[in-house]
This record gives sequence, structure tokens and C-alpha cells, in this order.
Amino acid sequence: MALGRRTSAVALAVALTGTSILGTPARAVAAPAVCDNPSDPGQVIRETPWHQQWLAPQRVWPFSTGARVRVAVIDSGSDSNHAQLSGRVARGFDALRGTAGGDVDCVSHGTAVASLIAARPQDGVGFHGLAPDATIVPIRVSERAGNEGGGQGESASTAVFAQAIRRAVDDGADVVNMSVTLYRPDPAVESAIRYAREKDVVLIAAAGNLHQDGERPDPVPYPAAYEGVIGVGAIDQQGARVKQSQVGPYVDLVAPGGAVVAATRLSGHAVWSGTSFATPLVSATAALIRAAEPGLSAEEVTRRLVATVDPARGNPEQGYGRGVLNPYRAVTERLTKGAPVAQPPLPDPSYDPVAQERAQRWGVFGRVALWGGLVVAAIALAIGSVASLLPRGRRLRWRPTRPTMPPPPDRVVDEPEEAFFRVPTSLPRG
Repeated sequence: MALGRRTSAVALAVALTGTSILGTPARAVAAPAVCDNPSDPGQVIRETPWHQQWLAPQRVWPFSTGARVRVAVIDSGSDSNHAQLSGRVARGFDALRGTAGGDVDCVSHGTAVASLIAARPQDGVGFHGLAPDATIVPIRVSERAGNEGGGQGESASTAVFAQAIRRAVDDGADVVNMSVTLYRPDPAVESAIRYAREKDVVLIAAAGNLHQDGERPDPVPYPAAYEGVIGVGAIDQQGARVKQSQVGPYVDLVAPGGAVVAATRLSGHAVWSGTSFATPLVSATAALIRAAEPGLSAEEVTRRLVATVDPARGNPEQGYGRGVLNPYRAVTERLTKGAPVAQPPLPDPSYDPVAQERAQRWGVFGRVALWGGLVVAAIALAIGSVASLLPRGRRLRWRPTRPTMPPPPDRVVDEPEEAFFRVPTSLPRG
């Protein structure tokens, strides 16, 4: 792995979908014994990241901070030693070894995801989570670092991944975040998704980062494509879909996921990109809703999330789903019990030949008036220029009334010079 770059943990069947684009180590830290290929922690980034300015979580915190809601993060683990995650991460489960202890992360991916949900505010640091009082339940399914098909370290099979979903539900998760992608359907995983839905758990998954740029259809990502799972795409700071974010009917909404700041294992932060990091912002919003209104079912929370999005720069066919996540609206707006009503398309304006002819006449008149005004202005400017070249006396239309003879040598002239040009009141005699 190149220094300063964090790649996603990947399996042949299970891929953690996202890549960091910044993360120079702040200091050398001994890796936990469980990690065969530990990544380095990042430097502390003190600026407020753009995604927090966009989502403005402080607006929603008077209504909910995610307290008493458990969010399972099925990923590479979530490091409980990070200062902003201390006290927010439960012991969890290591599905790779079948033992307790999902609170250790070897590659920082799961720690970044968890921090976007529940990192506590810290003095001198602009970054924090969207639901800082939520509890993270980490379920480790991978510790690989590398691109698709590469990297070292262990990773779970699809069967173990399915067991991880069930374990998250049995551990009391109210929301399950899956920043992972399978590119083929799996019966065991689909069964685990049904089990979670029966237990009234909100399921949120990344839409994947293998967009094909129109050369061929994007591969279908699972579990995002399963019924009852919210599929999340990623946008950048300009609101445009992140280039690698996939396009398809499985994208229900989009959230900030291009160059977002998140935590790294042990300490520090890095800048990450991908649908992996848009997904936890939706999961955090689901936690905010569940904390504010515990009586809502998972289906109602899902419907609220999708119904309260903001308009996006594109349509669902362009990978934007229904729109852009808005946590404040999701928490504060209420929905009716009735089914959503589809709005009719805007009608085409009717053609009125009389109005069209009138508009054309006024258009011609306006052009004539404009050119006429320009000609008059040009003539006035030319006249003014010629007048400025004439002598002052010619412009004032007068002549001296007497020749301007020099005064006698013995006479001192103390009048101003212009006295010689005054018009006399009477003519001299003699």
C-alpha cells in the first residue's frame, strides 16, 4: 500500500466500497496483535469538512443526537481507541474468527465509517459524527487492504457475511450499515436481509464504486439491490455524482461521499472517497430519526429518509436516486399515513398565434428603438467632440470690443487679465 493512500478492504465476494485519498501517518504506532497488515493512523485534520457544512448537523441536534440507538457497522471493525470514538463503540463481534472483539480495525475503513456516524465533537477538531450519541456495534468481516482482487489479509465469505448480518440484529442493532458490496446475489445473504427486516431493523448499503461510464451497464450491487435495503450513492462538494458511484435503480438517494473527512484507526483523520462513506451519513440520519421517534417502524424510517430528500443535480437514471439526503428535514418533517401521490408532469404551454405575432412585433420594435437610440447617441457624441475643438470665444459667440493694446509703461495694470474681454457698458466719445 502506497504511503498516504488508504485503499478499501476487499474480498473476492465482499468488497468494502471506498478509498481514502489522504492520510499521512502522524506517528508510528504499534499494531494490535490481531492485525497482519495494519495501516498507519492519520494526521489530525482541524478544519471543518465540507460535508458537515453541507448537512449542518447542529441544526438537528436540538431534536435528536441519536441517543440510545445502536448502529451496527459491518466492515473491517471500528477502533474504539480513537479519541473521538471512545465510549461510543461497543465490544462487537469478530466474524472472521467467530469471537467477541469487533472493536479493532486493521485498515481504518470501518473506523472511518463508524466515525461519520458517531464521532464525538473534540476541541480544536472540525470533524465529528452526524449522530454523536449513537452507539456503534462493530462486526468485523474483513481486514484486507487493496483494490478489487488485490491486497492481503483475511476476508469473510458470503456465508460469514450473512451470519454477520444476523449477529448484528441479535446484538440489538436498530440500524445496520453495510459499506460492502457483493456483485452476485447470494441466498444466505438474502435470507439474512429478510431476517433483519422481520426484526424491524433499518438496512442501509453502499451502491458500489464500479461505474462503467456508459461502456456497459454497471454490475448490480448486493445487498443494496435487495428489497427493503436503502441503496446509497455518493456526491461531491459541487453536488455532482462522484465519478465511480454506480448508476441503477438500486440507488434510492445520494449523500456526500467525495473527499469527506473521517477518522483513521487509533488516531487522526484522512480524506476518503466512495459510496462507503456516503452510506454512514444515511445510517446516522436513520439513527437520529429512531431516537427522535422510537415508535416508527423500520419501513416508516426508510420512507421518511427517501421522502425528505432535497433536489439533486440529476435524475434517478443518472445515479442520483430520489435526491440528496437532508437530515434536518428527515427528523423534523412528518409524513401522512396515505400513500405517496405521484405529481403529474408539467403541461406543455399551448400555442397562441396572436400572442406569438404580438411578441414578434414588439421584438422588432425593440430592436429598431435600440439601434435608433445608438445612432442618436453617436451623433450627439460627434457634435460634442467637434464643439470641443473650437476656440472658446467662437463657442461663446462674442468678440473683443477694442483691440488689446499693451498699457503705457508708466501704468500698472492690477486688474485680472479677463478685464480686457468684458463688454463695455458705453462707447467712448471724442
